[in-house]
Amino acid sequence: MDNTMDKKHPVSELMRSTIEKVRELADTNTIVGQPIHTPDGVTLIPISRISFGVGSGGGDYGKSMKGENFGGGGGAGVKIDPVAFLVIKDGVTRVLPVAVPPASTLDRIVDMAPDLMDKAEKFLDKKKAEKEQKSV
Repeated sequence: MDNTMDKKHPVSELMRSTIEKVRELADTNTIVGQPIHTPDGVTLIPISRISFGVGSGGGDYGKSMKGENFGGGGGAGVKIDPVAFLVIKDGVTRVLPVAVPPASTLDRIVDMAPDLMDKAEKFLDKKKAEKEQKSV
């Protein structure tokens, strides 16, 4: 296939415009945010993780003499997750991670398991103590 045809093909233009929109969303200011200055001299710089996906496609239908039969589509998705803050105070820089909430029900159950086990153990100990008191 001729390279000059690729550059003029509607699918190429569709991909180009879709990727350009993603670039607008995913600039460096999105990943490393603008510094926030507090009155007490602390500077906070937000750090984020960005994920994106792009897809497009198209087709020529019937290949008319004028080349006007084309159907296409494109799309992109962007996800931005806060990860941490750089905290700068008195010349000392620290990283303050942002706790990410559990993503699924299973993750929540795993996170709650230690607490549930403690509660169950206390409940069983209480029942055992009540049973021993009744038998005495």
